[in-house]
Amino acid sequence: MSAHPIILPQFDPIAFRLGPLAVHWYALAYILSILIGWKIAIRLCGLAPRAATREQVDDFAFWAMLGVVLGGRLGYILFYKPGFYLTHPLSILQVWQGGMSFHGGALGVILALAWFTWRNGLSFLSFSDRITVIVPLGLGLGRCANFVNGELWGRAAPDWLPWAMVFPTGGPIARHPSQLYEALMEGLVLLCVMLVAVSRSWTRVRYGFLSGLFLFGYALARSFCELFREPDSFIGFLPFGVTMGQVLCIPMALAGLWLMAFGIRHPHPHPHTIEGEKAYG
Repeated sequence: MSAHPIILPQFDPIAFRLGPLAVHWYALAYILSILIGWKIAIRLCGLAPRAATREQVDDFAFWAMLGVVLGGRLGYILFYKPGFYLTHPLSILQVWQGGMSFHGGALGVILALAWFTWRNGLSFLSFSDRITVIVPLGLGLGRCANFVNGELWGRAAPDWLPWAMVFPTGGPIARHPSQLYEALMEGLVLLCVMLVAVSRSWTRVRYGFLSGLFLFGYALARSFCELFREPDSFIGFLPFGVTMGQVLCIPMALAGLWLMAFGIRHPHPHPHTIEGEKAYG
């Protein structure tokens, strides 16, 4: 244990109240990521070749939120605690108690993207390329909410680690603040990579490349951060010392590699028209 660990205080899980309405940190992270991401998505979808209109981006915001919440909740239930929720079905509705899976949320958004692009006659890969660029924003804010809530903390930290922390629910052990590692890697770093990539016309005309880059980048970042994160107590370590999070990242990484290869091999048929198109803001 670290000789002088940082003692994390017990924060109120409620960020603020509006009369009888209590807004939790989780909810605040979702609200901010949707609002900020929506504005950025409008700009990104207007980059040539244009992926969608402003009105279509506005319409998709609702479906994206629905996909994240329903997919994230159902993914957590199916991937992590199916037995518990089978015997406690009413707990499924208690989203404010935590229990969201990114992998499930990703599947929910993919289904929302597929349905929305089909209904509006849009290119699935072109539209998803622009939307996935902003996903790390929500991931980073969500991990910050995990940190404030003092949950999903890391493994025991070595004595020399100056930022080792004792979490209110983690016992007396000084731990890695793995939520902040994830906020940095899955959030800030991955967001910067995606923003640089989408700014290049070479990547925008290769439909699927950006989506693949996000999936592969997230899989790498999450798998690395899992090395410092304490696995869920009801699952523990799987064979060979891996965690459930790392296992779920394997198909994401493979899908990401395939999408990037597909995008490189199948560029937009009219790349010379790109520079003449205007973005809208």
